[in-house]
Amino acid sequence: MDRTRPLTLLLAGVLAAGGLVSLTPVAQAADSELARNGGFESGLDGWSCTAGSGVVVSSPVHGGTKALQATPAGSDQARCSQTVTVKPNSAYTLSGWVRGSYVYLGASGTGTTDVSTWTQSAPDWQKLTTGFTTGASTTSVTLYTHGWYGTGAYLADDLSLIGPGGDPVQTPATPTGLAAGSPTSTSIPLTWPAVSGATSYKVYRGGTLAATVTGTSYTATGLAPSTSYTFQVSAVNSAGESAKSTAVTATTTSGGGGNPGGGLPAHALVGYLHAGFANGSGYTRMSDVPDSWDVINLAFGEPTSVTSGDIRFSLCPATECPNVESVADFKAAIKAKQAAGKKVLISIGGQNGQVQLSTTAARDTFVSSVSKIIDEYGLDGLDIDFEGHSLSLQTGDTDFRNPTSPVIVNLISAVKSLKAKYGSGFVLTMAPETFFVQLGYQFYGSGQWGGQDPRAGAYLPVIHALRDDLTLLHVQDYNSGPIMGLDNQYHSMGGADFHIAMTDMLLTGFPVAGNTDRVFPALRPEQVAIGLPASTHAGNGHTTPSEVNKALDCLTKKTNCGTYQTHGTWPALRGLMTWSINWDRFNAWEFSRNFDAYRWN
Repeated sequence: MDRTRPLTLLLAGVLAAGGLVSLTPVAQAADSELARNGGFESGLDGWSCTAGSGVVVSSPVHGGTKALQATPAGSDQARCSQTVTVKPNSAYTLSGWVRGSYVYLGASGTGTTDVSTWTQSAPDWQKLTTGFTTGASTTSVTLYTHGWYGTGAYLADDLSLIGPGGDPVQTPATPTGLAAGSPTSTSIPLTWPAVSGATSYKVYRGGTLAATVTGTSYTATGLAPSTSYTFQVSAVNSAGESAKSTAVTATTTSGGGGNPGGGLPAHALVGYLHAGFANGSGYTRMSDVPDSWDVINLAFGEPTSVTSGDIRFSLCPATECPNVESVADFKAAIKAKQAAGKKVLISIGGQNGQVQLSTTAARDTFVSSVSKIIDEYGLDGLDIDFEGHSLSLQTGDTDFRNPTSPVIVNLISAVKSLKAKYGSGFVLTMAPETFFVQLGYQFYGSGQWGGQDPRAGAYLPVIHALRDDLTLLHVQDYNSGPIMGLDNQYHSMGGADFHIAMTDMLLTGFPVAGNTDRVFPALRPEQVAIGLPASTHAGNGHTTPSEVNKALDCLTKKTNCGTYQTHGTWPALRGLMTWSINWDRFNAWEFSRNFDAYRWN
């Protein structure tokens, strides 16, 4: 179903139909062309397109030999923009040639009234023109063109901004005062004073560019414990980049290296045990779980209500699971598993266990009730399996590094409290769906213009805030729609390609919602496992053992990669997770036996 067109667009159509003509400022004699590479003859130089949506094509074109083609996808409008320098209190005329349905041309940041013009249908090249006057203190404006949700690719060419040019922009001064804060075992925070005229800053680690940020702080993450690192920062604007600052050196502390709750083998198998319910797979006693499983997640601890934060866990009732063991036998079997080096965790949530910690009271109840479960059963830690509508981002919560949504902030705080209570041996794992993690490469929350699903990418701030406490992240590579990978192609579940592309994103890092100033940093390979269904009955996206092995070969050895090219090779990849141990038993232990037989080296 098409989305409702904005009221402003309908009014624009009424004005046009009524014969009313908007007045545009008249260009002056000293006016000049200010748009850079408006004909796209130099590719996308000077232009930035959301989510990698824009490309340059050689046909059809309006003038010259090149034109812009941009394709809306999902909730992305394929917005391509450029910031130009202007003079205050001056008149400008913006124009361009477009083809396609629902194509827009506009300017923002004018200091007066931002303007846009559009065409509902342009089967051939059509010229769009609008104008504006800058405000008393306006020195730059942003030109943009974009399409519309659910429509096809559009074309734009010979975009032009005519008016008096602004004062030449000077390259900013070299930053001074770069300082390192208190390091952890895996991160070092950096700050520096603002530089006049800078629009962004580049951070270098060991002379290599590590990040580009718009603020005056940056935290380097994913570092090794007890290791010295050297950093520099430069200031950037449209005129260029300053020299690098004086270097500052800081050393990470000793510690868990981002993999707390150690004791796992180099390559581990993680599985969920249906301890609290039965389904078509049947009930499996704790004592009957084979030694193949290194981490056993008890499914599930569930809340008394969605917003209570009060988590409860109990064994499957005998009426539902006739072969259920006694609580005493269950606890004894847990101790036996732990004596054999296994980890047993309580998994919170699941498909039916919606948990929204929307208040501090719910947060505190969550901490106390989860602690009670851990203490009662003598567990090693916590698995967060929040699904459905448990996590979402409020409008305006756009930076995963500094979340403001209560359900996000309170969950992070609650987990940190549990970590502080139980210490370095506390095992923390997470099992988000791709919608909440990798989809964040394209979409984050409700988006810059609203209208997106506020749950998109909502796990990213949780993972990022807890990465130094995180033992394992095993995203569910199943029950998923197609997801765009770092190759800007969509990948579908069920084969090696999907697991390779999704895991490569976690181990490489990626700009969130296409914003290169907000890059989700890579996780260490020891923190990452691949989540799969154990059989065709367990979930959509079952992957055959041969395809699972291809994915492992590609990620750990750079062999059997198929068409997707990874950004590295990670022999320390931790392993696999599956839903579930019960379904694997139902399927004659095919999944775990294949894992046991796989040759990692």
